[in-house]
Amino acid sequence: MSVTSRTPGLILAAPASGSGKTTISLALMRAFHRQGLRVAPAKIGPDYIDPRFHSAACRRQSLSLDAWAMRPETRATLRAALCQDSDLIITEGVMGLFDGAADGSGSTADIAAETGWPIILIVDVAGQAASAIATLRGFATHRSDIQIAGVLFNRVGGDRHHHLLKQALADSDLSIPCLGYLPREAGLTLKSRHLGLVQAQERTDLEAILNRAADWVTKHADMEGLRRVAQSGTVAPTPTDTICLPPLGQRIAVAQDTAFAFCYPHLLTAWRQAGADILPFSPLANEAPTADADAVYLPGGYPELHAGQLARNQHFLTGLRDAAGRGCCIFGECGGYMVLGESLTDADGTPHQMAGLLPLRTSFASRRLHLGYRRASVLSDSAPWGKGTQLAGHEFHYATTQYEGAAQPLFQVQDALGENAAAIGLSIGNVCGSFLHLIDRAS
Repeated sequence: MSVTSRTPGLILAAPASGSGKTTISLALMRAFHRQGLRVAPAKIGPDYIDPRFHSAACRRQSLSLDAWAMRPETRATLRAALCQDSDLIITEGVMGLFDGAADGSGSTADIAAETGWPIILIVDVAGQAASAIATLRGFATHRSDIQIAGVLFNRVGGDRHHHLLKQALADSDLSIPCLGYLPREAGLTLKSRHLGLVQAQERTDLEAILNRAADWVTKHADMEGLRRVAQSGTVAPTPTDTICLPPLGQRIAVAQDTAFAFCYPHLLTAWRQAGADILPFSPLANEAPTADADAVYLPGGYPELHAGQLARNQHFLTGLRDAAGRGCCIFGECGGYMVLGESLTDADGTPHQMAGLLPLRTSFASRRLHLGYRRASVLSDSAPWGKGTQLAGHEFHYATTQYEGAAQPLFQVQDALGENAAAIGLSIGNVCGSFLHLIDRAS
């Protein structure tokens, strides 16, 4: 039975990607944090990069909520964690409000319906005025199980544009308040690369950008109005089984730096709760996994941008090979998987020698996008999860496979529609990996 939480929450959504969700989310997170509120940030859908910006804005770890890839009990546990020691939950949506997986599920609207948190719709009004009201009306009436409690008009051109929007909303039959007319602000643009924004930890100017964004939104948005429309929503009781994936071992060395940053916090938290020790190390700093680790986890990230450096870091590569030799369970995801291979060719066409623990050669010289949710069944007898275990995750990479040698495939996967079945990944003894980013056990 659900219980009402004491923490009000808001979901920031938009009709489409590129409307300004991330910038406005960060601006509000930092602005409310500066007011002294304990802001708990969250991100809907599969994303490693935006949550790092959230965490910087709020000084608190951002958590992911995924309506497709997470079991209900996993989401309930994470929602309970967001409510703990917080005054306000601010959640950034994914894509457009009603967009999700290929099967139609997994949208921001699905999380809004589950949590009861009201939606603030961010509408990019560049090139339109009264037409934006029709967009707002359509989104407000499309589903009856969610509430659009306010709108933020973004990229407003000036006073005249502001007046036209205000009058059009007043002349409509909508009871949705406008909680901000946000002008264009070129200085708040966040730089991107092939997998999303340039990572928060790479931005030396991040604090200045966050504070400038907070100043901007405080000046042009109704901050008190935003707090008034926030609602507590409902949080299911915390289940007894909260382990998303069993720990890889008792002492797990986890690669953590700008080349290996794509790691979901809820997985490491679950491993700690199961009694495992998490031992961070930096391959970019030429650090090896600690000698007493019984498992090594190489998450995804941007090894393709640092392939030359990683190839030169022999202490790291030798330490990885030594760990494999002493029987450590070694698991690589996406970028980590490529580093476990024989070579990684960068965007300029230069091959770089990697660990050579799996018969795999990958390249960024000829890129092709692989994107989407996946259901996975474990094929390998020696994988850290039992053979036949059902898992959920997502794929998002541009690498191409030049060579894949003889080895047992790690997973059998299908897409969100249950189609395009394929065997992916490699497993040899205690070393395994694939391009799949794991999120949770499957329902």
